[in-house]
Amino acid sequence: MSLISPAARDALEHWLSAQKALNGASDNTIAAYQGDLAEFLSFITLHKGEPTGLKALERIGVSDMRAWMAQARQSGVGARSLARKLSAVKSFYRWLAEREGFEPTAVLSTRAPKFQKKLPRPLAPDAASAMLDTVALQAPTPWVAARDVAVLTLLYGCGLRISEALGLKGRDVPLPDVLRIVGKGGKERLVPVLQAARDAVEAYLHACPYALEPDAPLFRGVRGGPLSPRPIQKVMEQTRMQLGLPASATPHAMRHSFATHLLSAGGDLRAIQELLGHASLSTTQAYTAVDTARLMEVYERTHPKA
Repeated sequence: MSLISPAARDALEHWLSAQKALNGASDNTIAAYQGDLAEFLSFITLHKGEPTGLKALERIGVSDMRAWMAQARQSGVGARSLARKLSAVKSFYRWLAEREGFEPTAVLSTRAPKFQKKLPRPLAPDAASAMLDTVALQAPTPWVAARDVAVLTLLYGCGLRISEALGLKGRDVPLPDVLRIVGKGGKERLVPVLQAARDAVEAYLHACPYALEPDAPLFRGVRGGPLSPRPIQKVMEQTRMQLGLPASATPHAMRHSFATHLLSAGGDLRAIQELLGHASLSTTQAYTAVDTARLMEVYERTHPKA
């Protein structure tokens, strides 16, 4: 951030603090915002040939925004990533304009590049079951195998994000019939816990060599520290290669599979939204497209006139 003026740097830090305190943004989101805004402000400094003081930021026009977006695309930033960066810039400018009393129309009216939204890639029900069965065979240490199965069962059986599963503490067990989860932005939701998930966690607890402490992480790494997402990602990579599954068979795909399989079984979209903790129904509606796409594949393959 050496190209950014002290005033702009201070404004950015205040905005990031507000995002964390008022909007409950996660550490990863804050880091992404900081990187995106630092890149933008550094570009504006070089583009304008002057320090990015607050007055200079107020004078940014449509041509400056176009130049920034063109430079980003030329440097290999994809449309989806650029749209995310633009969203961060607009959010910062909306806050800055209100604070400093200037008109941010040039920035806020900038159109994001169009891109085709990637649909979730769920596993078929038999593939999801095979994944859980085969993951159990990967680790040479029984307690690690039980741990990996327990984590993935929570993702597939309860629709948890991997960060939510790994965020469980010792005080959360034995798992209740309904688990209170604090997700993105501090949003709370209630998640029914299947017996299969409770059984998987109990099997892990019986095998785990580390003492269960109320405030300690439920899931431990091999040395006893908090379990990071990487070992779970790695065991799924090994398993999907053995099963011949695509690279899209990731831990997050287990959560997608939870939603898609519920929808296929007649689950209500609004109820699934609540279970997943999506802030917007439009996010959950992506699963409708997935289910429809799968239905059309079956239709085209099996219909007599196909």
